Amino acid sequence: MASENDSPSITTRPIVQSSVQSNSKPINVKLVLLGESAVGKSSLVHRFVNRSYEDNREPTIGAAFLTQRVQLDDRTIKFEIWDTAGQERFHSLAPMYYRNAQAAIIVYDITKSKTMTKAKSWAKELQRQANSNIVIALAGNKLDLVEGNEADNTSVDSEQHERQVPEEDARAYAEEAGLLFMETSAKTSENVDTMFMEIAKKIPLEHLIAAGRTEGRGLRGAGNVDLMQPATEPQGAGRCAC
Repeated sequence: MASENDSPSITTRPIVQSSVQSNSKPINVKLVLLGESAVGKSSLVHRFVNRSYEDNREPTIGAAFLTQRVQLDDRTIKFEIWDTAGQERFHSLAPMYYRNAQAAIIVYDITKSKTMTKAKSWAKELQRQANSNIVIALAGNKLDLVEGNEADNTSVDSEQHERQVPEEDARAYAEEAGLLFMETSAKTSENVDTMFMEIAKKIPLEHLIAAGRTEGRGLRGAGNVDLMQPATEPQGAGRCAC
């Protein structure tokens, strides 16, 4: 597997270059990350926004807010990302963050089957209570932990990092539930940018136009992160979990 320095997705350039409407006003898209604690939600969003990875992040308290832009052929999307805490005591706060969201990423750890069970619960809750047009992606994170072990069962960490959620099972569930699906690694950046790009492409244009008319309503964060430079956490945001 390529190192971070070799990976084309670890870059300070915009994620997607486009000559069409490159200077257009960005369309704000509210995106929420959900999933059990320690599945890698914060690591995924920091990889996407800051182009960085940090081992042993402290758990998120409440939620953290970050932003990032992506350029599609016909429009610029500015993701306003709410990274929510995974601890059960914060579950009751989740509707405040996914209310009026145009997109959501539900994250699970492919080495822990119980986190997939929780992910399915989040998917049902979003489909029942969130915006009817919300685009939901299912992300099986920590792919880096199993890629080497699946090829070599004699690995020292093979038992500790054994895959518990088969990719084909997760993909079949996502297709049945109408979710986007991708396995990712926040550590190596594998499929992280691709996942956000696919979400941006999936959001209907009419949904984006409607969102533009209601810009400024609901929860707004103080953070404003530019891809060209590292981000700083907005004042008052919670610490992030790996």
